[in-house]
Amino acid sequence: MNSKWKMLLLTSFALLLMLIKHRSRKRPDVKTTTDWFAPIIWEGTYNRQVLEKYYKRLNITIGLAVFATGKFVDQYLEKFLQSANKHFMIGYNVIFYILMDDFSKLPPIELGPLRTFKLCTVLKQHVWKDFNYIYMKNLDTYIIEHIQHEVDFLFSMTVNQIFKNDFGVETLGESVAQLHAWWYFRHAEDFPYERRPKSAAFIPFGEGDFYYQSAVFGGTPREVLAFIKEYQKGVTSDNRNGLKSIYEHYLNKYLFINKPTKLLSPEYNWDPNFRTPPQIKHVKIAWHSKSI
Repeated sequence: MNSKWKMLLLTSFALLLMLIKHRSRKRPDVKTTTDWFAPIIWEGTYNRQVLEKYYKRLNITIGLAVFATGKFVDQYLEKFLQSANKHFMIGYNVIFYILMDDFSKLPPIELGPLRTFKLCTVLKQHVWKDFNYIYMKNLDTYIIEHIQHEVDFLFSMTVNQIFKNDFGVETLGESVAQLHAWWYFRHAEDFPYERRPKSAAFIPFGEGDFYYQSAVFGGTPREVLAFIKEYQKGVTSDNRNGLKSIYEHYLNKYLFINKPTKLLSPEYNWDPNFRTPPQIKHVKIAWHSKSI
């Protein structure tokens, strides 16, 4: 990242933190900053008009990468893209990166202004059967080849989600993590971290900040790439030791060591199978967990 974008990110962070401190009085029911002073984004904790004025001047482009193979194409891809077209970063340049292994299954796509998509072939390796690892390995390649030169911010999302409300520039940051709806309202000792000491994803009992949802992760392309590199190293190390952990455990370990600069509240990824508590004012994305 060049010095210009470092300055812009720091300015953006300072601006958003100032706004959240000013407006957090309107959300006394929730935590709005972390212990390391990263903002936690809830409805009512940001001023969209101020943020829009700031980001419009920058002429930024935001990427959204999604992985869709097999049954997930038929079940989710069309609704995911339609809802993202309607609610994701409206008014900004957006590139949807669709990673597929069979382009013949691509549903009809009609995008609004300032929006385009690129198809990326998923190259599978027989030695790896975990679809998360396959996706990350492919995304790694595409970020290095061209994505890092095309977008200023990048989100990686699973396809089993439907956007319900505006997902806007209040979510942008150097490293953006999603708080898990299932675990946000639980005690930290209950978090399902990887607890085996020999695993690369290990987090000891008594440690850890939050439990993060793997369905949404974002930031600068450089930061997303940094996580992917650590994830691949962790999987390779565990494989050598005869261990296997899940993708979400590696993500939580990475974010425990490398604190995210912005956290999205459960409003940004809510499981509709759960009763909606009063803290959830506006569901931004509905995450459909039972079909996974």
